[in-house]
Amino acid sequence: MAEKTTGLSAEERQAVKQRAAEVRAQEKAGKNRAAGAKAVRDAIAALPDDDRALAEGIDRIVAEVAPQLVPKTWYGFPSYANENGKIVVFFKPASKFTTRYATVGFEEAAQLDDGDLWVTSFALLALTPKTEKALTEHIRKAAG
Repeated sequence: MAEKTTGLSAEERQAVKQRAAEVRAQEKAGKNRAAGAKAVRDAIAALPDDDRALAEGIDRIVAEVAPQLVPKTWYGFPSYANENGKIVVFFKPASKFTTRYATVGFEEAAQLDDGDLWVTSFALLALTPKTEKALTEHIRKAAG
């Protein structure tokens, strides 16, 4: 019989610790685009090959279609925030929580509203011309 667990998993606890460290670093650096870009580059560089390729693609797409978004890490994820510091889009690597796919997610600040139902995240296995085109349009719309 499996033991019931309560609270956070080891991976979730690590993510919370990572977020606390990010907040301290961001307070120290201020809203510095260069510091945020370096943190995102470092987070991407630390990823396994498959996740790294996807994260680099997302980073490139954001830079091309939403340069007004500020790169920063968020729970260790490469993320991009609006002028108010609110996360708009983030990349959650499959390796972070040992899932079978990476996720591109959009937070509440994303301008994706579409009636009573809209997508807030996508599973991502590969950046093909088709997936890249779809993500480009969602990121462009999310950024406003």
